[in-house]
Amino acid sequence: ALTLAIPARAAADERPSRKDVQMVAPALDKYTQDRLLGDVWKRPGLSRRDRSVVTLAALIGRNQTIALSDHLKLALDHGVKPTEISEMVTHLAFYSGWANAMAAVAVTKAVFAERNIGPDRLPAASPALLPLNEAAEADRAKRVGDQFGAMFPGVVQYTTDVLFRDLWLRPDLAPRDRSLVTISALIANGQVAQLTGHIPIGMNNGLTQPEIAEAITHLAFYVGWPNVFSAMPVAKEVFEKRA
Repeated sequence: ALTLAIPARAAADERPSRKDVQMVAPALDKYTQDRLLGDVWKRPGLSRRDRSVVTLAALIGRNQTIALSDHLKLALDHGVKPTEISEMVTHLAFYSGWANAMAAVAVTKAVFAERNIGPDRLPAASPALLPLNEAAEADRAKRVGDQFGAMFPGVVQYTTDVLFRDLWLRPDLAPRDRSLVTISALIANGQVAQLTGHIPIGMNNGLTQPEIAEAITHLAFYVGWPNVFSAMPVAKEVFEKRA
């Protein structure tokens, strides 16, 4: 059975125990056990490994570290590699902000220590990069440059040099998973306008429409129904254009 390693007792700044939840909101405990753990995590449209990726992206992206330790351990149990978790933290610094990534570092460091994950199991700071899709990147750079280059040259240059010609080419997180992380973080933070660009990138990177739809379903429980209902019309429009 899927369980989270929630403690028997918890301090004020730690994840509440199941007993704590029952003493405050017994219905919340029931929904957690019956619907979230007993149903959502078992749906066949997305592997548990991918569900962990989506959940970590949402928690790190929203700086919700109270639940992060348990989900990091669950992700490792579900087959997410330490190198992939490390790359997710780095990637989300760019898509959710440096401070959120640094907050995740503090929690992840403790989990890695507990699991005896040392520096030898982490990605290199400057690895050999994946091959660049020159045509697709040239098209992206031209569109962004034409739209924003005259007024925001710094952002446009960093977007090209740091994001799409460096970060997205790091080899220890597959492009498909980077897209899954990015889409999840965008929805988690209500940045749905960016989905018009990143859902097509994700599908080009190997994500399927059913997988993205299932990730959105999963996110409803972790980032709230309003964020998901704001994302669905944007995703629907993208799907229809690609049909």
